Amino acid sequence: MLDEPAAVKALAALAQAQRLRAFRALVVAGPDGLTPGVIAERLGLAPSALSFHLKELAHAGLVNSEPRGRNLIYRAEFGHMSALIGYLTEHCCEGGTCEVVDLATCAAR
Repeated sequence: MLDEPAAVKALAALAQAQRLRAFRALVVAGPDGLTPGVIAERLGLAPSALSFHLKELAHAGLVNSEPRGRNLIYRAEFGHMSALIGYLTEHCCEGGTCEVVDLATCAAR
């Protein structure tokens, strides 16, 4: 389980559109991950800008990288992502069973 400072760091990293898009691309890619070149191409980002965003995501524990030949492969840290979701929902619905409600029903309460 994450503590509050780690959750804040992860949420801050995701609170930027290009980083959120890069993280989502890595989540979609799954355990195979992606090279920075593929991510940059898919998202239409300059490689230097992408490098900055990947460093921020890695610093927050949301992605990792490993060398593969002449490339780096970036992957989403699914354990950290799950821990963040767990932190956000730890005491959901005051410990009762949570139900999905539509926004209209929620707003009417």
